[in-house]
Amino acid sequence: MKIGVVGAGGWGTAQAKLLVENGHQVMLWAYEPETVQEINKLHTNHRFLPGVNLPEELVASNDPEEVVSGAELIAFVVPSQWLRTTAKLFAGYIPADAIIVNAGKGLDNISLKPLSQVLKDELGLPDERLIVLSGPNHSEEVSRQIPSATVVAGPDLSVAEVVQDAYISPYFRVYTNLDRLGVEIGGALKNIYAIAAGICEGLNYGDNTKAALVTRALAEMCRLGEAMGAQPVTFSGLSGLGDLYVTAASRHSRNAWAGREIGKGRKLEEILSSTPMVVEGVPTTKAAYELSKQYQVELPIVEKMYQILYAGHSPQLAVEELMTRERRHETETIIF
Repeated sequence: MKIGVVGAGGWGTAQAKLLVENGHQVMLWAYEPETVQEINKLHTNHRFLPGVNLPEELVASNDPEEVVSGAELIAFVVPSQWLRTTAKLFAGYIPADAIIVNAGKGLDNISLKPLSQVLKDELGLPDERLIVLSGPNHSEEVSRQIPSATVVAGPDLSVAEVVQDAYISPYFRVYTNLDRLGVEIGGALKNIYAIAAGICEGLNYGDNTKAALVTRALAEMCRLGEAMGAQPVTFSGLSGLGDLYVTAASRHSRNAWAGREIGKGRKLEEILSSTPMVVEGVPTTKAAYELSKQYQVELPIVEKMYQILYAGHSPQLAVEELMTRERRHETETIIF
């Protein structure tokens, strides 16, 4: 297939590498001219995917028309806060029959929509040709061919299977799912809880604390997802429990890293300015908090994370307040 990948961050570059290794003709769009030059001349992307050699067949460009011209599949791998602006750059060049894949994770902070719907708004494409790719997939590992699995989701299974066939490889297992919304919600919210898990580490709390946090985070995912129309079972899969686990526990997780720094007492602004990588959980926390109010769903961890990130609330006090909430039943079948 002829494939365009939009976004040359770590995950976009890792996907482009994977797709070239699968025998596809791939062009990668990068915003930074210096990144384009490095990929084309040195076959590396040191800023976003250090230590990984890229295939010589992979071509980079910062010309939107060149990247998607004649493409059968176009993957957008762009941070949530820049997706709408980026999509506008490509809107006039998308082939009429192209399949669009959203492989970014997050929510649109203005409309509160999942990212696939942002692409639908800006690109004006039929809903059935919008597919989401999400799962426990750190670019540092996928790019080194470490066995990984992901899920592609969309309302038309035959379209999702085209994407499945494009990505699947001996080291990258791909499953399909019809619940696109649930897959997106899981992929977005897990970044919030990864920051929370990092805060627990930064505060020198133990494994019990993190286990409790991740378990109750999964309950919150299900609660909001179901209210929005997703299938609860989706959150037991790769884009829910799988991605939540890896992002909360992995040494590669920039969201967990940011949380650890917060737990150690560093200011959020200082943390964000110290890395070229995007900490998606920060803007997603605000969007999820607003969604909880819109759908009238109780999300105690999200609420406390919003207070920590946007209102200067003490992380230690937030934990104390969560631990001393009114007693509850565990299962979602009983009213919380």
